[in-house]
Amino acid sequence: MPSQIQKQKDWFWMILNVVLAVLVLLGLSSLKALYSYGKSLPASRTITISAEGKAVVLPDIATFFFSVVNEGNDPEELAAKNNEIINKALGFIKEEGVEDKDIKTTSYDLSPRYNYDEKRRTNFIDGYRLSQTVTVKIRDFSKISKILAALPGLGINQIGSLSFGVDEPDTYLNEAREQAFQKARAKADAMAQQNRVRIKKVITFSEFTGGYPMPMYAKAEIGGFGGGDIIAPRIEPGSQEVTVNVSVTYEIR
Repeated sequence: MPSQIQKQKDWFWMILNVVLAVLVLLGLSSLKALYSYGKSLPASRTITISAEGKAVVLPDIATFFFSVVNEGNDPEELAAKNNEIINKALGFIKEEGVEDKDIKTTSYDLSPRYNYDEKRRTNFIDGYRLSQTVTVKIRDFSKISKILAALPGLGINQIGSLSFGVDEPDTYLNEAREQAFQKARAKADAMAQQNRVRIKKVITFSEFTGGYPMPMYAKAEIGGFGGGDIIAPRIEPGSQEVTVNVSVTYEIR
């Protein structure tokens, strides 16, 4: 009889130990889940800081187009004449250091020229108009005036849309962004010190940019289309600013 009672006691303690172990494991799991849940909750004590960064954009590319426009009765003669003029102009531009990658034919348009026959009361073709346009990028700004001034003398009869831009606009945006975040952190540290708290970590952040640097257009008055001396235009590329505004939320303690 006593042995039977002892066995029952042993079983009781064994079951109790198992139950306690399960409860401990469940408790640890619950604590872990609560800890994870707590970390996922938004910080209760935060400050939000706004700041602006700026970068001065200095253009490094000048872009313009030039065209040859001629009229005549024979399309083949027109093409040969235009090609001769274009090839001379391109040869000169390349001699001035402009690379092939920065020269692009952007349009080639041959269109008939119509007239009206009063007797027959019909339209008829009495000639053709050929227009060829090339877009050029110049990276050496010291060559801009010389190239623009020389083109009319080579037979180019249309020049326009001189603008200045940047080859890598992201460089300036990154510079402005870095400045903005540095200002935001400095402002947050100053405010925290004044209020006897500490910055713990970044909770969220966002930014708004003023966009990529816009092309800057310049006027270039070029004389000499009718012969005589060619007056080299004075070109001023100027500068502009790009801005990045950021908003950063910090947890404080």
